Amino acid sequence: MEGFSVTELISFFTEENIVRLLEKFRALGPLPGIFLAFMKSFIPPLPTLFIVGANGLVYGWAGFFYSWIGLVGGSFLTFMVIRKLAGTRWASHLAKRPKVQKSLIWIRRNAFSYVFLLGMFPVGPFVLVNMAAGIAQMRPRSFLLAAALGKGIMVFYVTFIGTNLVAIMEQPLILAFILLFIGCAIWISRKIERYYTGSSNI
Repeated sequence: MEGFSVTELISFFTEENIVRLLEKFRALGPLPGIFLAFMKSFIPPLPTLFIVGANGLVYGWAGFFYSWIGLVGGSFLTFMVIRKLAGTRWASHLAKRPKVQKSLIWIRRNAFSYVFLLGMFPVGPFVLVNMAAGIAQMRPRSFLLAAALGKGIMVFYVTFIGTNLVAIMEQPLILAFILLFIGCAIWISRKIERYYTGSSNI
């Protein structure tokens, strides 16, 4: 029996397939919606927009809370694991690299804004953000607050789009504004991702 490639697995997660998956396991209550959002922190290619949108379509505005709980929970767990590992010999050696030091200094000075602002984007280097904050030894309470606020804003507007798509389509100005915002968010997040993956090697 042939196995699935990573590309094939990720291509399965279209919004339509995610909705079907959530409907199939809806008897389990909010757990499927929370779990899918939670796994985003461990499987970066999973589409945040589709997961959050599908939660909104299946659960209504309750899906907002399910997506938010899952995304924040996954991010916080990743952050705490990396934060604990930051004291190991491997992490200490990595942190001593000049380019990494430069990035960590910036993150330590702007930790809250770093996590909060990037959390507002529907796409971006989520795992990288969590890892960098953990290596920089950001305080758990500050990380949790920044992630909760940033991702709360992101999940809110994505859920709004998912649950009001027909109304939005009837108002071109609102649609244009939303598309412009998402486009800018994608462009900025890609720039930041390339900067950190290219200059920090984290």
